Amino acid sequence: MPTPIVPKGVAYVPLATVVSPEPIVFVLQPHLSMLAFTSAIEPLRIANQLTGQILYSWTTVSETGENVRCSNGIEIGVDEPIGKTPGGARIFVCSGVEPELNTSQKVADWIRQQWRVGRTVGGLCTGTYTLARAGILSGRTFTLHWENIHPFRQHFPDLVPVEQLYAIDDRIMTCGGGAAATDLFMKLIYQRHGPQLAQAVLNMCLHSVQRSETERQQSSTSASIGTRNEKLIKIISYFEAHLEEDVDLDSLTSNLSISRRQIERLFRTHLSTTPRRYLQELRLHRARIFLAETDMSVVEVAIACGYESAGNFSKRFRETFGISPHKFSAGQG
Repeated sequence: MPTPIVPKGVAYVPLATVVSPEPIVFVLQPHLSMLAFTSAIEPLRIANQLTGQILYSWTTVSETGENVRCSNGIEIGVDEPIGKTPGGARIFVCSGVEPELNTSQKVADWIRQQWRVGRTVGGLCTGTYTLARAGILSGRTFTLHWENIHPFRQHFPDLVPVEQLYAIDDRIMTCGGGAAATDLFMKLIYQRHGPQLAQAVLNMCLHSVQRSETERQQSSTSASIGTRNEKLIKIISYFEAHLEEDVDLDSLTSNLSISRRQIERLFRTHLSTTPRRYLQELRLHRARIFLAETDMSVVEVAIACGYESAGNFSKRFRETFGISPHKFSAGQG
């Protein structure tokens, strides 16, 4: 266990002396998200700094004890390999891009063993893949980064993640990564040490408000498209939920009490495109995620994204992204 860190600072929050600091173990996976990792660890450092006490101690581990390179290319030092952990430790798996390739079965087995002996375990960003491989998510409420939710469901069809900032289900804690890691750890600080310290840590992080657990990771559809037109939002929501199906615009007209011409006008006025083109863009971006994050074949991806033929899919993909789906899936270009 490395020497606990209590940095000096100007701001101060009085707190009754804490006899037993809480140990946190960060399991670093190859190509982890540095943003998620630092967003988690910095609130702990600031809590120590503000109180002048060792409220939290932390250790970084990896499967072999070797340093780990983040998805941005920066290498992070590791204290030790996975092994014994302190009593009462909370253990968080930090992952990032290509989680299916970078998730270790050895780490998953170790996480399962830690959970069985009473540890709290968690996943930051795509660290949830490790918890899934450990076999401890059945019947649990959990999340991961929104970009990886659809690929995750391809790998683990019996598990249903929720699309929210973070989730706490007894001794399993997960978050979508990025700044959501700060929200999760602020919740833990609040629960253990109260609102005064939690608010002070928020202020030091320039994190204006403690976001709730169930807030969505992504902006609402209305925010992302720049309009609150109710009928347009319903159409887009329908598209997103039925990307793999043959979407019939005429059937939407009766459900929404709107004509085909009005649907066309809505997309042209608010989004400067057509419904068909917008739907194709949604499908192609979903396909790009599948190709990047799963081992699905091009044919399987084409079918999963609503294309009748792999040839048509490949043509549209190349037109949009400037590379064939085969080459993109192989990591070329």
